[in-house]
Amino acid sequence: MTPVRVGVFGLLGSGNLGNDGSLEAVLGYLRDRHPGAVVDALCGGPEVVTARFGIPATRLHWYRGEYRTASRAGAIAGKGLGKLVDAFRTAAWVRRHDVVIVPGMGVLEATLPLRPWGFPYALFLLCASGRLTGTPVALIGVGAAPIAERPTRVLVRWSARLAAYRSYRDDLSRDAMRAMGVDTARDEVHPDLAFALPAPPARTPSDAPGTVCVGVMDFHGGNDDRARAEEIHRRYVDGTTRFVRALVEDGRQVRLLTGDACDARVVAAILDAVDSPLVTAAEAASLADLMKETAAADTVVATRYHNLICALKAGTPTLALGYAAKSEALMDRMGLAAYCHPAREVDADRLLDQFRELEKRSAELRGTLAERNVTAARQLDHHFAALTAALFPTSDHATTQRKAP
Repeated sequence: MTPVRVGVFGLLGSGNLGNDGSLEAVLGYLRDRHPGAVVDALCGGPEVVTARFGIPATRLHWYRGEYRTASRAGAIAGKGLGKLVDAFRTAAWVRRHDVVIVPGMGVLEATLPLRPWGFPYALFLLCASGRLTGTPVALIGVGAAPIAERPTRVLVRWSARLAAYRSYRDDLSRDAMRAMGVDTARDEVHPDLAFALPAPPARTPSDAPGTVCVGVMDFHGGNDDRARAEEIHRRYVDGTTRFVRALVEDGRQVRLLTGDACDARVVAAILDAVDSPLVTAAEAASLADLMKETAAADTVVATRYHNLICALKAGTPTLALGYAAKSEALMDRMGLAAYCHPAREVDADRLLDQFRELEKRSAELRGTLAERNVTAARQLDHHFAALTAALFPTSDHATTQRKAP
């Protein structure tokens, strides 16, 4: 039987641990249910993806300076030419596959600064190529949000319309796409793909106060906040630093976490401002590393979406410094809706009050998280079964069923 050729697509291997965690979850699904599938990637960091996941990978953009600001005529011309070349490169890559998967990620949102001719254009090329070549493109467990900027909104809407399969990581995402004019009647909502990753053993809490993990982010607001980006960043870093300093004054050990390579700047600023041996920084290279850190902590306070997922999956009581509605939706799904704080307006005193209330209810919340994680695992199992039915040939179904234990 000819092996099924599966392509995976996205800003993978580019330093964002959440994106790579979504890829890891999809590769696990393919190994378990379609072990004969031949997989390769079109992605942002092909060398990293090949080294870490062992699959062939191709660079997403022909022009290597795609994500650098173009100020000179040569760079502007290079970017323009790259858009044309990428149209042909993407179509040729899609055509070589039986199915292409976009694994999770917030590919249909602009909650962080985003230019329409960057990733939204690349996603549109992918989905249009799938429709033209007859290769189904599946947006699996993706995030979406309302988009004010018209060019980005148009590209995102048409990408979703052209995709052969869509599922979302929360109801807000499906609602956002419906509001943009996408028919979502057959689209399902399931927990984020990262909940399919294995979790480390939960820590047995002790009577003595333990470590607090604080997940930070190089946060400058969203796509509509460009005019006040520096002000938002300063307030976020100042408020988070004051919170960490207050924990240290209480004698607590603080472990700083990141989720993207750019977050190291915020870690350095906090370490410099607090200057205490009680504050250390983790060097996490994957979501598995982050889960180990959060599982070993008493409590987690985090900003990045997948930092929150790691902590919740590990069963650790968590407080969200949310920068978008998706964080609040996630916390509500996991039974911690009361423990959200706005990242744009970090009030260290109020954050400390919320943190202390969270710790008072620690034992109760650990039980809640254990129950919600069981539910998430069951929902993701249903999700993967639906993927198999929708994306893979009947012959592959039969092969998978014969090989299944």
